[in-house]
Amino acid sequence: MALIYEKKGRIAYITLNRPEAQNAFDPETVIDIIEAWKDFRDDDELRCAIITGAGDAVFSSGADLKRLIPLITGARQPETDADKMIQKDPYLPQKAFLRTMKIDKPIIAAINGHAIAGGMEILYSTDIRIAAEGVRFGLQEAKWSIVPLMGSSVKLPRQIPYAKAMEILLTGELFDAEEALRLGFINKVVPKDQVMAEAERYANIIAKNGPLAIKAIKQSVQAAIGLPLKEGLAKELEFGIPVFLSEDAQEGPKAFKEKREPDFKGK
Repeated sequence: MALIYEKKGRIAYITLNRPEAQNAFDPETVIDIIEAWKDFRDDDELRCAIITGAGDAVFSSGADLKRLIPLITGARQPETDADKMIQKDPYLPQKAFLRTMKIDKPIIAAINGHAIAGGMEILYSTDIRIAAEGVRFGLQEAKWSIVPLMGSSVKLPRQIPYAKAMEILLTGELFDAEEALRLGFINKVVPKDQVMAEAERYANIIAKNGPLAIKAIKQSVQAAIGLPLKEGLAKELEFGIPVFLSEDAQEGPKAFKEKREPDFKGK
């Protein structure tokens, strides 16, 4: 399988499963991960997702230069059902990389190996990022006269300082996990054998929190980025006030008063 999708309790696990091809996105991966994202988005029992790569060398190298890119450019004719689906709708990869698919639940990246090109770009749409020691990041598209079209020119300068974003985009040079941490692009650098455990630690904390509050927080942050302060604060009220009127908002303080774990229903 090009992708492994599992549910454990309230956490969804998405594993890019092509270690022999640097976990690159081929047409099958594109179709499978879109379905996984949709299921995670629509399953009310799931509170958080963790995305990672199989093996311990590469998280993902992005789009498969042998199977996906030639199909999109017309240099390769469709052979499989997944090929035909992408030929019919060339914008499907944008959903796979979360460029055009909106998900209001938290996504954690367990970056167990190098994240290059699209493998780095998909990280823009994750909310917490844990990287292994020795991991490298980079956008090398300009070296091959290709533009990184999964959001890099728009999202990267919003997540790290402008000058550094331009350096990464224009030179195509790789940078290490320690630099990514210094820039605030990732949350933590840990030994390789602790990456998944640390991602799960965060996921379990989030999964216990009020799902309506978590959703509203992410919606508010995403909607307000780039807006003038007054408009951004209005968005915060738009998403936040309905949560205050929910049953969960009554349950939270009640559980605190009674010194017990809250039983949130998402209502």
